[in-house]
Amino acid sequence: MQSSHLLLEEPIRMASILEPSKASFFPAMTKIVGTLGPRSRSVEVLSGCLKAGMSVARFDFSWHDPEYHQETLENLKAAVKLTKKLCAVMLDTVGPELQVVNKSEKAISLEADATVILTPDEGQEASSNLLPINFDGLSKAVKKGDTIFIGQYLFTGSETTSVWLEVSEVQGDDVVCVIKNTATLTGALFTLHASQIRIELPTLSDKDKEVISSWGVKNKIDFLSLSYTRHAEDVRHAREFLSKQGDLYQTQIFAKIENIEGLNHFDEILQEADGIILSRGNLGIDLPPEKVFLFQKAALYKCNVAGKPAVVTRVVDSMTDNLRPTRAEATDVANAVLDGSDAILLGAETLRGLYPVETISTVGKICAEAEKVFNQDLYFKKTVKYVGEPMTHLESIASSAVRAAIKVKASVIICFTSSGRAARLIAKYRPTMPVLSVVIPRLKTNQLKWSFSGAFEARQSLIVRGLFPMLADPRHPAESTSATNESVLKVALDHGKASGVVKPHDRVVVCQKVGDASVVKIIELED
Repeated sequence: MQSSHLLLEEPIRMASILEPSKASFFPAMTKIVGTLGPRSRSVEVLSGCLKAGMSVARFDFSWHDPEYHQETLENLKAAVKLTKKLCAVMLDTVGPELQVVNKSEKAISLEADATVILTPDEGQEASSNLLPINFDGLSKAVKKGDTIFIGQYLFTGSETTSVWLEVSEVQGDDVVCVIKNTATLTGALFTLHASQIRIELPTLSDKDKEVISSWGVKNKIDFLSLSYTRHAEDVRHAREFLSKQGDLYQTQIFAKIENIEGLNHFDEILQEADGIILSRGNLGIDLPPEKVFLFQKAALYKCNVAGKPAVVTRVVDSMTDNLRPTRAEATDVANAVLDGSDAILLGAETLRGLYPVETISTVGKICAEAEKVFNQDLYFKKTVKYVGEPMTHLESIASSAVRAAIKVKASVIICFTSSGRAARLIAKYRPTMPVLSVVIPRLKTNQLKWSFSGAFEARQSLIVRGLFPMLADPRHPAESTSATNESVLKVALDHGKASGVVKPHDRVVVCQKVGDASVVKIIELED
């Protein structure tokens, strides 16, 4: 990876930094994934989240039951209707996640330099001396000197809500640890992360399969976030499972890279997955702190050139309890955008944070500012060079549409698509203007009934940077017989005008299929 991969657009006028940010219909090109929970499940708060810029809702099944998540989802659907803003659904699996079980839910105080025993006997009650865990193979996986972190959602071993342990000895199935920092654990479940240790558990657990085949099928989930993806085989196995679950054969799989093992097999995982989530919380524990930024830059670069969405997590932890992010966090969000991230994933900040709407709004504003100085020219040249020649037909059309839009200073690119692939390829070149993806539904039949496809494809573009979907009238095919698909184009332009993206005398680049040929055309709007 070349170090000069992304530079800021030069020069930046210092005076421009003081100019107030302008509000727009699309808060930012970079998308925001919000994790829904106790603080973000009412129709009112969810409406606020959607208006602030959330385009994907994440349901984390490592806590609470399907009924609870169903209630939240029903409220989300009501909020979508109210705000008229599309939102995709992401199901996050539990995977081989180790947990401490605290049935009594009493707070557990742990003192530095004291010892605590981790036991697989879940019948025992959690206390300051004993913590029951949901895995009986920990004693075989760890050795003296290994590091273990325990906490609820945010855990670094530096704050008082999570604890850092060092293994001192193994006694049968129990693991005796020395406590390295004073902390108080509250709640019913805490995540346990054993640093750089392989846990012999399946990536897609039986519990995950049960949730996917019931809750996932019922709600036609758009994305499956595959926790603790360690090998390409994990993705293949999940895809095979989804292919047998009704409509879920269309669900996209995002591999969550959370440990050294996933990191070592990154290239083959990227090849199999539809997108990547860089879980920086767990990775930040497995990797030395000075290596985290390097992994982020390398991984995002690889995702970008492969044209697959990349999502970065754990950016504004402090906003879980505060209204403003720290300076380091604000810079971190901007750097994620400049490094090439498609979306920012908010976890505890929206799940149990005090300011879910404000957090989404703040992150969106930082992303929008970073996008203004993103060096698109350099990025475009590098992407074209990487793709090489001869280009595929679709790749050539996509890059030409972006080049034309930049040369004529178009306000928007409109792309007619039925699978969403053409629009994603255009977005891969990171145009400076929004890409309006007009998804034309296709009629299909299983010999018993007719149905339209297209809703999945539209929602799945909600995680791709710069891509904004709209579902067209199914009576207008994506492959037009005439040189202009006037009626659908008019609807798309009206949508652009209503959202303030398109104004009179603006130029618009349109990308569509006409018969067997693909056409890129430039239109200048009248009054």
